[in-house]
Amino acid sequence: MKSKNNSKIDLYSPDNFFNRELSLIDFNKRVLLEADDKSHPLLERLKFCCILSSNLDEFFMIRVAGLKGQIASEVVELSYDGKTPKEQLIEVRKQLVPIYQKHSELLNDHIIPALEKHNIAIHNFKDLPNSEKEELEQYFIDSVLPILTPLTLGPANPFPRLINRSLNVAFVLKDEEKTTEERIAFVQLPSVLPRFVKLERKSGHHYILVEQLIKEFANILFPGLLVKTANTFRVTRDADIEIAEDEAEDLLSEIAEQIKKRRWGRAAVRLEVSSKMPEFLVEMLTEFLDLEPIDVYVHDRPLNLPDFMEFLKLDIRDLKDKPFAPRNIPELNGRDVNVFDAIKQQDILVHHPYDSFATSTLKFINQAVSDPNVLAIKITMYRTGQNSPIVAALKRAAEDGKSVTAFVELKARFDEEKNITWAKELENHGVHVVYGVLGLKTHCKICSVVRKENEQLRTYLHVSTGNYNQSTSRLYTDMGFFTSNQDFGKDATHLFNILTGYSHFKDWKEFIVAPTTMYKKTLELIEREIKLSTPENPGMIFAKMNQLAHREVIPALYKASQAGVKIKLLVRGLCCLRPGVEGLSENIEVRSIIGRFLEHSRIFYFKNGGDEEFYLSSADWMSRNLHKRMELMFPIYDKRLRVRIWDSLNIYWSDNRKSWKLTGSGEYVKIKPKDPDAEFSAQDFFLDELKLLRNSEMLL
Repeated sequence: MKSKNNSKIDLYSPDNFFNRELSLIDFNKRVLLEADDKSHPLLERLKFCCILSSNLDEFFMIRVAGLKGQIASEVVELSYDGKTPKEQLIEVRKQLVPIYQKHSELLNDHIIPALEKHNIAIHNFKDLPNSEKEELEQYFIDSVLPILTPLTLGPANPFPRLINRSLNVAFVLKDEEKTTEERIAFVQLPSVLPRFVKLERKSGHHYILVEQLIKEFANILFPGLLVKTANTFRVTRDADIEIAEDEAEDLLSEIAEQIKKRRWGRAAVRLEVSSKMPEFLVEMLTEFLDLEPIDVYVHDRPLNLPDFMEFLKLDIRDLKDKPFAPRNIPELNGRDVNVFDAIKQQDILVHHPYDSFATSTLKFINQAVSDPNVLAIKITMYRTGQNSPIVAALKRAAEDGKSVTAFVELKARFDEEKNITWAKELENHGVHVVYGVLGLKTHCKICSVVRKENEQLRTYLHVSTGNYNQSTSRLYTDMGFFTSNQDFGKDATHLFNILTGYSHFKDWKEFIVAPTTMYKKTLELIEREIKLSTPENPGMIFAKMNQLAHREVIPALYKASQAGVKIKLLVRGLCCLRPGVEGLSENIEVRSIIGRFLEHSRIFYFKNGGDEEFYLSSADWMSRNLHKRMELMFPIYDKRLRVRIWDSLNIYWSDNRKSWKLTGSGEYVKIKPKDPDAEFSAQDFFLDELKLLRNSEMLL
């Protein structure tokens, strides 16, 4: 049904957008509520607490740092919803304080005590028996003290450079023999020290935090001095890497230098302190770090919480999600299956983590390496993870004489250092490494294999919504697509030539590429739905993505809603679109699914008057994706695969267990069934499908 009086509504009004930063905070609220969900195993609840802490670290290092940078540069540009940078910082603080309070309460009053009941305990030093105290003192003397370097603040000792996100202890000392004046000293915990010192007991898992040992044995660290107080604190710094690439002669060296600056040379953006730290010490740290009181967060829990992910390594299956065995794709299954013959017969779709990455994507690349008919392999690499089997495969291919090209994105945020390391390794083994397009991030996910068949060259492709990372393929939901469609292959050749910087190709047959054609095509697809939509046959857009924040795409969706187009949006993270507003967006519904797996796939459906179109993409509907990155969107033609994608979208939409609905006021409301027996989780459904498949295979 079309809205009335649409001409009076300003689609671009700030009132019609949610704030990007606050929407991202809302996403992290939903992550925290997963930690509060008792249906998750205990260690998984701890994991969500750690994820929240890690997410907020990145939020401060990038988003808050950006707002502070705008203020320092006297930037007057307003946010989508009309707020100044300073107004946003004030609101960020207002939203985060209760989140941190809930975070601490959940850990201190629920998760940590529950872990203790399962014999996983972090002990307080004063509660230990004397025998363990003596053992720990010797451990401190032998294994901790030689590594520590106390730094005293004074006329000859300026305020130390504190590494980004490092854990520190601030001491207030008194030398009663010489003066009554108090002195300040700092100890920065080296990363080589284990955070959790294991207590040798007959059963269970018992630890003490290393910072507590340092505080308890401060008299050994500062002999002859009176230690009045010892408190932990942590500094977060601006970590966004901005490089004028036209001025950087060697991009690799420049990024390596920027990583060093990120660790300790950039401006501080947040100070976290323990709740027992004296006020004068908090004020002193705030002043030295050139921060404001609004930048200080007081925690009544251990700092540097991401370290606690270490507990997920404990082999206690009852406290973790049940393991699952992913499906082996029937078309690619079997040792004797030639993946190229299988792909030549039909296009193949994989849905990770439910479909195996190892027996699909990795198998495709490994067979390309060992196949004597394969002449060339080209691949884009954004995040590959530790000890990547794909990196190892590319090395072997180059050593065997194949032409191998890896397009490495050195600017993949927080993976820059890893990417530099294995980029050098690839080069040392004969792989031609290309560091991307000037001024853009290479975010598309594509692997091209050129094979000689009957004296002709044939291209086989894998294109995906997710990274070539075997670890995250079991944690993130993504869709991958294998094809030998030669129009796709020709487009891939031109795409890789663009990535080398030696092409301005625009005559795409199948690919939709950012930043050249994707933005325009997206608006055209939305506009087409408007034109084809009628009251009898209303248009429909069904899209799944990570984030939605674009000043032109959002108004285009409003316009489509006003024209009667039904719009379903599965947006996991931040969303600046305001749904369900009469006359503006009453035909738009936005949902977010937060669960065991991180929903990462980007899927786009357009009804097109009944001639439906399906697309997979590496890009969200965000300015950075459509204008500042090399991204790829591609159509799916095979009817079998379209049915599978459509079914997946509807399964996600049917979720009433892990799904949240965004209201027009900006609140996310948990979707709950009227009948508890009708509770449905999309992720559990896909996992249950695997069990049914395995059981049926066992019966055969």
